[in-house]
Amino acid sequence: MTLTPARVPATGAAVRRLTRTLYGYSFLDDFVLLYPVYALLFADTGMSLWQISSLFALWSVTAVVLEVPSGALADAVSRRLLLWTGPLFNAAGFALWVLVPSYAAFAAGFVLWGVGGALCSGSLEALAYDELDRLGSAGRYARVMGRVRAARLVATMASIGLAGPVFALGGHRAVGAASVAACVLAAVVATRLPEHRGRRESGGAGWWATLRGGLAEVRGNRSVRGALLLVPAVAAVWGALDEYTPLLARDTGVAEATVPYLILVVWTLVTAASLLAGSAERLGTTGLARLLAGSAVALAVGAATGTPAGIALVGLAFGGFQLAEVVADVRLQHRIDDTRRATLTSVAGLGTELVTVVTFAAYALLGRAASHGTVFAILAVPYLAVAVVLGRRRNESPPGRPDTQ
Repeated sequence: MTLTPARVPATGAAVRRLTRTLYGYSFLDDFVLLYPVYALLFADTGMSLWQISSLFALWSVTAVVLEVPSGALADAVSRRLLLWTGPLFNAAGFALWVLVPSYAAFAAGFVLWGVGGALCSGSLEALAYDELDRLGSAGRYARVMGRVRAARLVATMASIGLAGPVFALGGHRAVGAASVAACVLAAVVATRLPEHRGRRESGGAGWWATLRGGLAEVRGNRSVRGALLLVPAVAAVWGALDEYTPLLARDTGVAEATVPYLILVVWTLVTAASLLAGSAERLGTTGLARLLAGSAVALAVGAATGTPAGIALVGLAFGGFQLAEVVADVRLQHRIDDTRRATLTSVAGLGTELVTVVTFAAYALLGRAASHGTVFAILAVPYLAVAVVLGRRRNESPPGRPDTQ
C-alpha cells in the first residue's frame, strides 16, 4: 500500500506557478545554440564521417540503455532532483566539446548528454501529471503538455535563428558557452518545480522493485499495455522522418538557402498544433483513428507532390501526429499507477527509441532505390495501419479525470 498525497483545492495561483515553471524549464532545456552547428564542430575538428556517425550511435545506445532504468529511478527518488540534475550533465558535455575538442571529448559529451536526457525522460511527465492531479486539475494535463512541447519547439527555432549571429561573433566557444548557460538556467528553474510525493511513494519500494512492479503491470494489465504500445506507434515514425525533412525540401528544387524557411514552415505548423492539445484530448478512439488517417494521407500526398506547397502539407501531417502523440501520452498517464508513472512512461520512451531506429534502417533501405518523397509516402502506411486497428475498436471517450475547476 502506498501513501497518496491528498488532493487539495486547486487555486489559480498554484496551477499558474506549476505551468509557468514547466514552460520556462522546457524552453531553456531546448534552447541549445549548439544544436544546428555541432556537426560542423565535429567536422572542423577533423572527424571523419564514420567517426561522426559512431558518435550519433553512441548517443542513441546511451539513451536506449538508460531509458527504463532512469524511469524507475524517477519513481524511487525525487523527480525534481532528476530534472535539475539532468541539464547539468548536458552542460558538462557541451563544455567538454568546446573546451577540449577531440573524439574522446565528443564521445564523453554524448554519453553525458544521453545520461542527462534519460534522467529527465519520464520524470517531467510524471511530475506534471501528479502535481496537476493533486490540485484537482488532471484534466488540464493534455493542454499543459501540448504547451510544454510548443515551448520546446519555439526554443529550438529560436536557437537555430540565434546560432548564426552568435557563431559569427565568437565561433564554437561562444555558441557552446550560450548552450551551457541555458542548461544551467534550466537546472535553476527546475529547483522551483513543486513536488509533494510522500516519503513511501518516492523511495519506499526501491529502484529494482519499482522497475519490476512497473513491468509486471504492463504484462498483467491489457489496458495499460495497449496505451503503452500506442505511444511508440504514434511517435516514432514521424520523429524519424523529421531528420530527413531538409532532404525532402531540397528535392522540391528550391535553392539551398530556401530550405531553412521551408523547415520553419513545418515547425511553425507543428508548434501551432501543440497548442490545440487540450481540445484533442476529447477525441475518442474513432476520432484518434481519423486524425491519424488524415495525417497519413496529408504526409503521403505532400511528400509525393515534390513541391514547396507539399512541404506545408507535410508540416500539417506532422502537426496531426504531434496531437496524436499528446493524446496517446494522456491515455497512458490516466491508466497507470502514480508510484510507477515515470517507469512506464520511460518504457514507452524506450519503445519509441527502438521503433525510431527501425525506421532509420527502413529509410536507408528504401532510399537506395526511391526518392525521398516516395520513401516518405511509403512510411505513411504504418499510420494508416494503426488507424485501421483503432477504428475497429469500440468508440470510447478517452479515460480521464474531469477538471474540477
